[in-house]
Amino acid sequence: MPTGRLSGNITQDWEPVVLRRTKPKAADLKSTKAVNQALRSGASVETVRKAAAGTNKHPSVSAAVVPARKLDETTEPAAVERVAAEVRAAIQKARVAKGWSQAELAKRINERAQVVQEYESGKAAPMQAVLAKMERALEVKLRGKAVGAPLAAGAK
Repeated sequence: MPTGRLSGNITQDWEPVVLRRTKPKAADLKSTKAVNQALRSGASVETVRKAAAGTNKHPSVSAAVVPARKLDETTEPAAVERVAAEVRAAIQKARVAKGWSQAELAKRINERAQVVQEYESGKAAPMQAVLAKMERALEVKLRGKAVGAPLAAGAK
């Protein structure tokens, strides 16, 4: 017997290795080849035709699909509030009186120039925070009843 580092009986423990195929993918199971093979072997095959599949047609009337627009109209107001004409005019008048451009006013209130442009053109939905910043910078009242009036001396 050889002597050396390994002493004692040396045995090998072999376990069988089982190789399995991967599961077929869903697309492979739906192919015509797979369906025909299943039919030949006698397996049950279920076929379902989807209504208007692959076409641009609307589903049948019995499906009772409600358009998304109607759902939105029931939960949200139809029109978004825009900046009033008197507020737009007051912003422009006060800005021109101070000799500022739209970009300069935007810089002073820490907003983009596009925001000031949208407020003056009436395209923006009025936000109280932006109007408050404009009021402080232009020193003109833009909210409430007396729009366009100078701010009170005590107001910050």
